[in-house]
Amino acid sequence: MKIFFLALLTLSSCFAHEGLSLENAIAKVKANNQEIAIAKFDEHIKTLEHQAAVGQNYGSVDLSQVAVRSNDALNIFGYKLQSRQATFADFGFADFVKNPSDPNVLKIMPNDLNNPADRNHFQTKIEYTLPLYTGGKLEQYGKITKALQEMSTLDLEALTLEKIYELKKSFFAISLLDNHLYNLHIIATNTEKLAATTEAMMQEGYVKKVDLLEVQSKQADVERLIHQAEANRTLLYYFISYLVGESVTAIQGKYEEAETLLSSDERVLNDNLAIKKAAQGVEISKMNIALQESTFLPQVGAFANYGSSDEKLMNDFSKNDAYTVGLQVKWNVFNGGTDKNSLEKARVEHLKASQQLQLAKNSIALSFKQIQTHIQSHEYEIQSLKKEVELAHLIYENYAGRYAEKMSSINEVLMKQSEELTKVLRLKEVQNARNEKIFELQKLASKEIQ
Repeated sequence: MKIFFLALLTLSSCFAHEGLSLENAIAKVKANNQEIAIAKFDEHIKTLEHQAAVGQNYGSVDLSQVAVRSNDALNIFGYKLQSRQATFADFGFADFVKNPSDPNVLKIMPNDLNNPADRNHFQTKIEYTLPLYTGGKLEQYGKITKALQEMSTLDLEALTLEKIYELKKSFFAISLLDNHLYNLHIIATNTEKLAATTEAMMQEGYVKKVDLLEVQSKQADVERLIHQAEANRTLLYYFISYLVGESVTAIQGKYEEAETLLSSDERVLNDNLAIKKAAQGVEISKMNIALQESTFLPQVGAFANYGSSDEKLMNDFSKNDAYTVGLQVKWNVFNGGTDKNSLEKARVEHLKASQQLQLAKNSIALSFKQIQTHIQSHEYEIQSLKKEVELAHLIYENYAGRYAEKMSSINEVLMKQSEELTKVLRLKEVQNARNEKIFELQKLASKEIQ
């Protein structure tokens, strides 16, 4: 057991030198974690949505090319007018000239007008439309999409903090498990020595076989705890590998007791991402009120187009060209109260967002105090448990020595060993709980590393 234990320590020290440090792991999480990558895509999408909303202020330019063929009388006449090629013959004057003295000449249905020949029509046109005044609608769209973009950035930061929180918990848990395994191996070595002593005493007739069986049972119990701790450590390495996006089999450095975060309530409330997000929600709700108010105002737009039409594609463009410019004013005066109700809804949503912001502040302040109290409680218990573990170990060694001198029973020795093991396990649990609370506090204060 000693040889195995020394080999394990040597192997661990090699891994500690070549393993992944927490600082490098955090950098890898930011660069490789898939959840963070997806959040970055969401942030980029919101950026593009904002740019699209701002782009509406500059209007639009459309280029169109129409190519048709028809024998519809109305279309043919219109095509000729657009091409500036209409003649009096297109009105049916040929039939009028043939019968000028006919008293019913005005009732004659001119064949050239009603039954024209098939005709091709090509029209090329470019049109520019520009919103001049929208009652502030486009401005508010731009502000809202910008705020949503900033909110997606806060979501990305919050997710990054969450992954770093999980990573740090895992690193410190592994270090505590390594330390716990170190203690378990010492206990296993002591139990092995005790078993050898008991077997020797049994051969000399000082103890019974049941005493040896009790010691061997304790050996099996310690081995079970070692196996369980090693399995938990393997699972933690799997989780770290998932977070950083590559295989990790060892970490570099020792991370057993995290440093306590020293920060004021005011600073936590100012830095907390959940509060910032809630505050952003309040601002967006204000913008939405202004957006709904814009529906009660007129919409003014300008447009201009230029083009050319002909029987042949792109034939003498400037000869048959034409332009149109104009303004359009549109003002909705009644739509069944929809705009009024939408505005009232926006105002209620603003009140709701304001309450959510206050709730977030109160909730974060409460959590901050609760976590600080838990940390202080854990720190006090850790100091006490360290002394209890040291004492329990000395008591066990004392009873083991007395057992070797036949001054105490094996039951007393095993009971003292169980007490030591219980204290060791409890110390590890409290240390781990304290670390988690510290990391939770760092996440609450939006701090990546402390």
